[in-house]
Amino acid sequence: MSGGMNIPFVLDMQRKLYRWSSDEPDKVFADLFNLICDRRTLAEAWRRLARNRGSRTPGTDGMTRRTVEQRAGGAARFLDEIREALRNGTYDPEPVRQRLIPKPGKPGAFRPLGIPTLTDRLVQMAMKLIIEPIFETDFYPTSYGFRKGRSTHDALERIQKCLHPSVRGPSVYDYAIEGDIKGCFDAIDHHVMMEGVRRRIGDRKVLRLIFAFLKAGVMIEGTIRHPVTGSPQGGIISPMLSNIYLTAIDERYGRWSMRPREPSSRAAGRRTLDRKNGKPTFYMVRYADDFVVLVEGTREQAEAERQALAEFLKTELRMELSMEKTRITETKEGFDFLGYRVVRTKALRTGRLVGNLFIPRSKLNDLRHRIKVLVKSTPTGWPLTKVVGTLNPILLGWRNYYRYATQACRDFSHLDKWIWERVGRWLRKKHRKATWRELRRRFTVNVTGQRHRWVEGTKRLRLLRDGGTMRYPHQSIEKPNGWNAQSRHRQRESVGDFWDAFYRLTSD
Repeated sequence: MSGGMNIPFVLDMQRKLYRWSSDEPDKVFADLFNLICDRRTLAEAWRRLARNRGSRTPGTDGMTRRTVEQRAGGAARFLDEIREALRNGTYDPEPVRQRLIPKPGKPGAFRPLGIPTLTDRLVQMAMKLIIEPIFETDFYPTSYGFRKGRSTHDALERIQKCLHPSVRGPSVYDYAIEGDIKGCFDAIDHHVMMEGVRRRIGDRKVLRLIFAFLKAGVMIEGTIRHPVTGSPQGGIISPMLSNIYLTAIDERYGRWSMRPREPSSRAAGRRTLDRKNGKPTFYMVRYADDFVVLVEGTREQAEAERQALAEFLKTELRMELSMEKTRITETKEGFDFLGYRVVRTKALRTGRLVGNLFIPRSKLNDLRHRIKVLVKSTPTGWPLTKVVGTLNPILLGWRNYYRYATQACRDFSHLDKWIWERVGRWLRKKHRKATWRELRRRFTVNVTGQRHRWVEGTKRLRLLRDGGTMRYPHQSIEKPNGWNAQSRHRQRESVGDFWDAFYRLTSD
């Protein structure tokens, strides 16, 4: 079913909703349910859902995209049935199927992932298309998680810029608070969540639908459990709802970081004023439930702020800050954020302290362990092309995520050599009678006269150094999202979303 004719309608409506929401910060939107039930909205939701690999994963009802397309009437009939159920009030979300995802680097630890039914995913997608532009105008510029046109690298670049010297002198941020909320997504209070949604949404049918998704049961080992708190990870609207919920943290630091709909100079002015009055200032950058608070002040003031933040989360959001994991570190010592190691070090040429991003040693070891397990578990009866085909996507994703790190070229070079030797050991087991010289003659090709890579047929093992490294381009804090006036500029939304997904799957 083609949804090409529905894109202009949905995009035009999203831009209108975004503009109305931006122009009237206190506006409460009503009569959104009819937009969600509109055939063009549902058709566009199906188009987006069908091109996602998740459409091949069944929920508790066992239905997939192929199931829908193969039955009589196909997708058109499926959308008509959902639309009718929504309009006559008979639609009710089904329990989600829980799947446990192993946490990399933590043997025996798992992350629960909820898989809604295909019908529920479609309704959630249609709801997201209409509601997201409304709340986007209320999200703070320093919030980067699961937002259009924003990525993990944008959040890292923002922190790096704060640690760089400016025309006024070296960076004023000497300490960093690494925020960690205990079981964030499982601790979301449904009533607090709905209070945040009601600030903008007045349509009772939409509110009832959102609350029904929050209260939908979870199928665990054949038993349905109804959660009192939490938003199941895996739902299409879950990231948007979590951003609505956690915006309270952004609001706490909005005085110094930057508030929605205001130029960055105003926040800079407030920081300057507090600095002159001898008060500490804080700059917070958040990506979903991961956040860092940069502190301009003493260590005692940073300790006091951590305690105040814990009390704020407990009172306002009914969440608990993990005091053991919420560490306070000097920016010169460095801290981990979104898979990178952020450190303020001396520049080689000028000697000034600058913010740098490094690949953490733990991430290097995790990649080695993953490759070692994959190669060792591959039967020697399989061809080399199987090993290469398995490793190449992993190496490509890892390289593209970490190519912005300082000294990434050095780390890539060491890893390339180690991977070459690891695959070589597998080949020696496969061809026990062959010598190293014979293996290299049969399965390698010389590249630029300096390095070898394993090859069989048209399959070549990628090198992490392929494509080189680069500095992440500086971006304005006011990002284009496809709905605002800046949307005509070139966007990297699809690329950013891809590497964000890579980070979420490989993070612990």
